[in-house]
Amino acid sequence: MLTLQQIKENPKYIVERLAVKGFDGAEAIDTVIALDDNRKSLQYKNDNLAADLKKKADSIGALMKAGQRDEAEAAKKEVAEIKAEQKEVAASLDEAEQKIREILLTIPNIPCEAVPEGKTAEDNVVEKTGGPMPDLPEDALPHWELAKKYDLINFDLGVKITGPGFPVYIGKGAKLQRALIQFFLDSASEAGYLEIQPPYVVNEASGYGTGQLPDKEGQMYFINEDKLYLIPTAEVPVTNLYRDVIIPADKLPIKNCAYSACFRREAGSYGKDVRGLNRLHQFDKVEIVRIEKPEDSYAALEEMKDHVQSLLDRLGLPWHILRLCGGDMSFTSAITFDFEVWSGAQRRWLEVSSVSNFETYQANRLKCRYRGEDKKTHLAHTLNGSALALPRIMAALLENNQTPEGIVVPEVLRKYTGFDIIN
Repeated sequence: MLTLQQIKENPKYIVERLAVKGFDGAEAIDTVIALDDNRKSLQYKNDNLAADLKKKADSIGALMKAGQRDEAEAAKKEVAEIKAEQKEVAASLDEAEQKIREILLTIPNIPCEAVPEGKTAEDNVVEKTGGPMPDLPEDALPHWELAKKYDLINFDLGVKITGPGFPVYIGKGAKLQRALIQFFLDSASEAGYLEIQPPYVVNEASGYGTGQLPDKEGQMYFINEDKLYLIPTAEVPVTNLYRDVIIPADKLPIKNCAYSACFRREAGSYGKDVRGLNRLHQFDKVEIVRIEKPEDSYAALEEMKDHVQSLLDRLGLPWHILRLCGGDMSFTSAITFDFEVWSGAQRRWLEVSSVSNFETYQANRLKCRYRGEDKKTHLAHTLNGSALALPRIMAALLENNQTPEGIVVPEVLRKYTGFDIIN
């Protein structure tokens, strides 16, 4: 969440930047500032009462020793009155602090200056394009038909076992899925990322730490009896490793990667865009997460983008990078770049990765700090990216690599699959 220092230093700027995300923050910012002024006044009063209490309490012993019992009893009554008033002030102070936090949790991160203005995905900016476009015949099959033809993925069995959006991978389909996971993990390891195997469920504090709560609770699967959430991405448990942690400066940057299943309710998603692997309730993904000093985070963001691009190049997929406009960004992000691949048979672009810098927004919620050379603690910057999400990668690979003889497996995956064609 935004810090009080950010807000109070330049509230007008904060409101202007929030407007780029389509968020009217004027009332919330004014309320936070007023509440903080009241909080400081209450804190000042509380500190004075504490000082008076100590002074008065210290005097009782001296009065008793001097035989001034009446004066000592009067001082005891005053101590009781001060304690009662202090209790009321402390309660008001706690209430003010709670109200400030509640409002701050409803205010999204401000987009950085590089974020273009716009309201919808149509306003996103294509920053870069690469990869060979497939040359497919007019009757090229979409991936859901290829999956059925070669018995790679059974969507009906998933419906039978669980429901729509939970496919079953079979035979070479399962091996191709596993090959992609291992390829992504090995590539992340080669790039210096330490592999983590995280839990697939998290508590409420973790959801608040990375910003899924209270913004996206309707999109998460909730285990009511245990008050736990199925993770929508490995970003949540991995970033929360550093919740309430002060990191020595010489331990930065931290670079982690993790494979996990991801679970998303995708409430309100209908139509052709959800066909086959296009939109699932459960899918696999390899995530990369970084904790950085503020001055290094944007260079790290470029490194992460280069890493994702290299994966797509090695898979031989056509891609482009979108710089998201303010209205299409997530609640927590300061800047986001989406990678999309071309789906040859569907003739459309499919999102396969988002790479984001959250600056101090998540770190403030997490209390993720580092100790600088000045011996003081500072909020770190957090970043993450999909490297990569599997379903739409699988869809594009099946569609773009189909031939009359079968589906050609990219060379980089063959050492993992043990076969070079699916037929």
